Amino acid sequence: MLDLVTVPCLTDNYAYLIHDRETGQTAVIDVPEPGPILAALDAHQWRLTDILITHHHDDHIQGVDSLRAQTGAMVLGAAADAHRLPRLDLPLDEHASFSIGNEFARVIEVPGHTLGHIAFHFPESRLVFTADSLMAGGCGRLFEGTPRQMHASLQKLATLPPDTLVCSGHEYTASNLRFAMTLEPGNPQLISRVAEVADQRAKGIATVPVRLAEELATNPYLRVHLPALKTAVGLPDADDVTVFAEIRARKDKF
Repeated sequence: MLDLVTVPCLTDNYAYLIHDRETGQTAVIDVPEPGPILAALDAHQWRLTDILITHHHDDHIQGVDSLRAQTGAMVLGAAADAHRLPRLDLPLDEHASFSIGNEFARVIEVPGHTLGHIAFHFPESRLVFTADSLMAGGCGRLFEGTPRQMHASLQKLATLPPDTLVCSGHEYTASNLRFAMTLEPGNPQLISRVAEVADQRAKGIATVPVRLAEELATNPYLRVHLPALKTAVGLPDADDVTVFAEIRARKDKF
C-alpha cells in the first residue's frame, strides 16, 4: 500500500505525494508550485522519483520544470497532450501501465475538462487521482470537451470500487455541494456532507480526498440516471447525457 500525502498549493489547488516504503520510490501528482511539495518531501525525508501530470492547465504544471531540475524526477503525462505539456520522459495513453515502487498504476483517459486529461488509478492502494475531471461534489468545467465526453469519463470513474479514495485537484467542495443542494435538497447524505464540509473548512482541514461511495451518494454528475434528479431539472424523460449537460450548464451560472 502506498502512503498518501495531500499538499495544498497556490490558493485552492492540491498536489499529492505517494510513497512506496519498500522501494523508497515517491511520486507527485501535478505540480501547481514546487515550494510546498519540496517542503512536504523534506518533512517526510522522501526523495522524489516521478512527476505525474493529469492535464495541461498552468495551475497543474507550472512548477514541473523547476521541480524536475531540483529532484531529477521523471515526468509522465498524456501522449496526446505532449505538445502542450512539459517535456515527457514517459508519454502515456489509456493502454499504458507503469509502477510506483511495487504497485502498478492504470491510466484512464477522462476527456471533458480538457481533451487530453488523464487520471491515475492505483488499484491495490484504492487511490484514483482525478484532478479536474471528477471533483469532490462536482466535476470540472468543460473547457474543451463535450457533455457526452465528460459524462462518459465520469462513468468510467464511477465503476471503480466504492472504497476508492478520489484525489481531486481543488478545494471547491463547499461550493459544489451548495449547488448540489439546489438539485437534491432532501438527500440526507448530501445534507450530512454539507455540514461535515463546513466544519472541515472552519477548521482549515482539506475536504479531499473522499471515498467514491460518498461521491456516488451526493455528487449530482454521478446521479444523472436517477429519475428523481431528472424530474428535479425538468427533464423526466431525457437521456442521461442531456440531464448531465443541463446540470453542468446550471452550475456554470451558479
